[in-house]
Amino acid sequence: MRTIHLHTEYDRALKEILSRVQDQLKGSQPSVLPIRMYIAGGAALHLLTGERVTADVDATFSKRVLFSEEIQVSYRDPDGRARLMYLDRNYNDTLGLLHENAYEASEPVNVPDIDRNLVEVRILSPTDLAVSKLARFTEQDREDIELLAKRRLINSETVRARADEALKGYVGNPAPVQTSIKIACRLIDALNPRS
Repeated sequence: MRTIHLHTEYDRALKEILSRVQDQLKGSQPSVLPIRMYIAGGAALHLLTGERVTADVDATFSKRVLFSEEIQVSYRDPDGRARLMYLDRNYNDTLGLLHENAYEASEPVNVPDIDRNLVEVRILSPTDLAVSKLARFTEQDREDIELLAKRRLINSETVRARADEALKGYVGNPAPVQTSIKIACRLIDALNPRS
């Protein structure tokens, strides 16, 4: 199980976002608890690598949730500039590539002062996180995949197999995503050659 280490202001801001999510879920019916929170995107990449920061926290939940207010936190970056982190309430995991078993394969995260009986924080596995970057496949997505490869958290065979399986559940033209898969696998192999 991974643990959020509160080394930086960014880490502390992310922990505060999670604390505010927990506060919003207090008073929920005991029968629905714990509510799983699945973190994706740049926040998941940060939790996996300690690198890359993002303003928005992309997450889905195991239950339909109502938040009575925006969940956001102000903090200062290492240069002293004011930053804002927020829970992206518009994040939608149906508009990109994601394996149907991605949430079952997600990894639990231990967050100080977060009650796992209320909110179980989880992040996408490195492979599923890489797959989630393939539909859009911007320069940032490529850099994220490269970072996962440099850290030896992914390999091309597993990413290709998981992405190909995920594609079977989607409608629309798969050709651009198939091209992205090929490019991503070449990038991964260049950074993490097969033995």
